[in-house]
Amino acid sequence: MPSQPSKALETFANPEPNRDYTIRIRIPEFTCLCPVTGQPDFATLHLEYVPESRCVELKSLKQYVWSYRDEGAFHEAVTNRMVDDIVAAIAPRFVRLTSEFNVRGGIYTTVVAEHRAADWAPPTPITLP
Repeated sequence: MPSQPSKALETFANPEPNRDYTIRIRIPEFTCLCPVTGQPDFATLHLEYVPESRCVELKSLKQYVWSYRDEGAFHEAVTNRMVDDIVAAIAPRFVRLTSEFNVRGGIYTTVVAEHRAADWAPPTPITLP
């Protein structure tokens, strides 16, 4: 049976829970509908997160993103809702979602939403000589 869109985000155990590391996922085919005109909006999503005990399973993420195809959503609202859903599913140490929407009426929109766990601080960047 072919896969279907779904709001369920499946997860799996973080294989290295004692280490801070970043997972970066690029999703170039996001679509939703403009809630005012009903026309399609297209975006590239850049998801970055530092997992705690769980990670997002990629097939379910694909189906989750697909579930927005026929929904009306303002860019700001859909970006923040996705961050909230990811936080609810995996409770990451940190997550950032950057949504780069294609041009509409001569205007590009980029929305960046983040969440940081209260007890987590990013490691100090290392500068190599």
